[in-house]
Amino acid sequence: MEKAIVAQRVANQLATTENAIDAALKETCVLLTGLLEARQQIKVSAVFGDDVARKVSEAIAALTEARQDVVDAHNELAELKLRAGIRTKLVVVDKPANVLTDTDAQSVRKAG
Repeated sequence: MEKAIVAQRVANQLATTENAIDAALKETCVLLTGLLEARQQIKVSAVFGDDVARKVSEAIAALTEARQDVVDAHNELAELKLRAGIRTKLVVVDKPANVLTDTDAQSVRKAG
C-alpha cells in the first residue's frame, strides 16, 4: 500500500482522536460547572459534594494530560512523516481551521 494512503488514514484517526478528547474535556467542564451551580442553587455548604467536584476536577486534569499527549504524538508523527519520505500534504476533512494569525485577525476586525 502506498505510504501516503497509510499516512492519510493515520492522520484521519489522529484528528478523530483529538476531536474526541476535546469533546470529552468540554463536556466534563460543563459537568463541573453544573455541579457547582447546582450546589449554589440548592443553597448548601461548599463542603456538600466536595468529593464529587474534586473527582470531576481530577478527570479534567487527566483529560488535559491526555490531550497534551496526543498533541505531542501529532507533532512527532509530523516528523516521522517526513523521515518516511512522505512529502504530500495530508488533508483531514473535519480538521478545524488554524488559529488566525495577527494579520488575519486585523483583517477580520477591519472587515467587521
